[in-house]
This record gives sequence, structure tokens and C-alpha cells, in this order.
Amino acid sequence: MKIVIVGGGIIGAALAQTLQSSGAQVTVFEGAPGATHASFGWVNASFYLNDDHFALRAAGIKAWRRLGAHVDWTGCLCWEEQGAALDAQRDQLSSLGYASEEVSPAQFALLEPHVAPQHALRFKQEGIAEPVQTTERLMRGIKRVSGVQVLGLSARAGVITGIDTAQGHVSADRVIVAAGIGSTALLDSVGVSLPMLKRPGLMMRTAPVPPILRHVLVAPGQELRQDAHGHIWAPTVANHQSDETTKVTTRPDLLADAALARIQALFPDHPLTWDRVTLTQRPVPQDGLPVIGACGPTGLHVAVMHSGVTLAAIAAELLAPQVLDQPLSNAQVALVAPFVPERFQSG
Repeated sequence: MKIVIVGGGIIGAALAQTLQSSGAQVTVFEGAPGATHASFGWVNASFYLNDDHFALRAAGIKAWRRLGAHVDWTGCLCWEEQGAALDAQRDQLSSLGYASEEVSPAQFALLEPHVAPQHALRFKQEGIAEPVQTTERLMRGIKRVSGVQVLGLSARAGVITGIDTAQGHVSADRVIVAAGIGSTALLDSVGVSLPMLKRPGLMMRTAPVPPILRHVLVAPGQELRQDAHGHIWAPTVANHQSDETTKVTTRPDLLADAALARIQALFPDHPLTWDRVTLTQRPVPQDGLPVIGACGPTGLHVAVMHSGVTLAAIAAELLAPQVLDQPLSNAQVALVAPFVPERFQSG
């Protein structure tokens, strides 16, 4: 079976690896760097929009463990909420079966000796998948076409036939659209609707410093983590996972300065400077929830969501069998049912 995937981010990469491992002939058409290149990289289920979304994200953590050694399971320390609100967060996650551990200031000081002690929640099962590096590892052995513009999708008699590029038609038995915010126009070419929200995001990176951070930290007004090269990564807005900003009107360098000041307050003994800030458009469907499944002409599938880092592995597990005409288990059917693209189709 010849499969074309449009989109070379972490979602497309996980799908490509899963499908090729099952014997399919896969080619990925990748455009300019998208949301993956400016992702925070946090694999978690402590942030979610509803119970179905939580279940998918929790399954995403387990799927990453099945996929292999792509995630650094650092754990997360969260004190975004305080007092009764923190207790409510703990109780809500506990009711969903999500393991959390209360950490006293004394315990926090042992876990993160460079940060002022806090009363926090610890999520040991969470971690970091370095977005670019993980995508490249997943793409090993995959045929990739870069720098070629995909103009649209093609179908005949209700069956997908491939993609159209500026250099000509590329035939395929199956096409998967995993092109982030570019997915809407591609799907529209065959009459499939995928409305998207405008959700710009800015990710800041500091110049490298010696190791001072072991976990993902979710402090009031700031999320941050440190990579293996010493860079601290942080979104430039508070509570970025639930951020509903539609337009960035402040200069990115000023937003980076403000984020750095918040981070510096956590590490007063370790002078920090930022060396990069990146603006991207996050791929958020209109209702905020992932889109995974078949749509439109027979043989066409879509996988568009935020956060792709958390959900890439489970999206691949749920979509690959459908692409290969293999049945899903009852549990998989229940897991993916709330996220099918039909919810955006009228008539």
C-alpha cells in the first residue's frame, strides 16, 4: 500500500514510522517548519479540556512508552494553583485515576535544590519529548520530500488518488493530512471542512547554563524546563496550554524579556539570558479538541491537534490501523470516537 503523509511534524513522523513498520510504503511531504519546531515538548495529561480529552492524553503517555525510548520521563512539579485550588486539582485528577503526589517544601527542596521550596503536586509519569530531535528519530528510514508545495488533494469517483504539487501529481492509495494549520486548505480542496482557531504561540529559549532544573515546572504564571544542552525553554505567556490569545501585538523580544524575568525570579543565583524566541501558529481545531480519523473521499485521513507532542504516539496507534483497513479494538473505538472529523461536516 502506497501512503502519502502531508506534514513532517511530530504527528506525521509518528504516523510514518508506525505505518512503515507495518509494511506500508510511506512518503512524507514536509513544508516549512511548523508548530513542532516551537513546541514546549511536555508529555502530560494533567492539562485537559474534558474527560474524553483526558483519557486520550493519558493514553498518549502509555503509547509513548510502547513506542520506545523517545521521552525523558523527568516528571513534573506543579504549583500553578495554590491552597484550596491545588487541593481541588489533586482531587479532580485523582478521581480520573491520574497518579499525583503531594510534595512538601522540604521534599521539593530535595527534588529541585535550585528553586525556592514550594508546596506542589508531582506527576512522576510526565516527561519531555524533545520535539525536533524526536521527530528526526521517528523519521529515520522514511522517504521525505521537502520544499515541494502541496497544492491540494485529488480524488476520483469518491476515492482519493493522491496529491497535487507544483511539479505534478503524486499518486497514492491513502493520503493522511497532518499539516497543522495548513490542513484546512488542503482538505477544502476535496470538500472536507476543518475550521481552526487562531492560536499564535511564542517559545523562548535561554542561553545554556549548567544543570539547575530536573523536572518540568509549572509555577504560577510560568511553565519551564531545561534540556540536555542546558537551555531553559519556556512559553512567553502564562498558562500557555489554555491560552486563548488570537493575535500577538507585543514585540516578541519584549515578551521574551518578561518571561525571562519571571524565570530569573525562580533562580536568583543563576544569571540567565535568552538567545531565541520563536513565533508559531498552534494547530487548534475550532472546538479545541484533536481531529483524528477518516474523512471525505475513501482513503483520506486526517490527524490535526494540539498538543502534538503529547498525542503523537496515540494518534499513530489509533489512525494507522484505520489507514491499513484493520479493525480497532473496542477500547480504541471508544477512545477515538469523540475526535472524528465528521463533527465538523454539515449535511
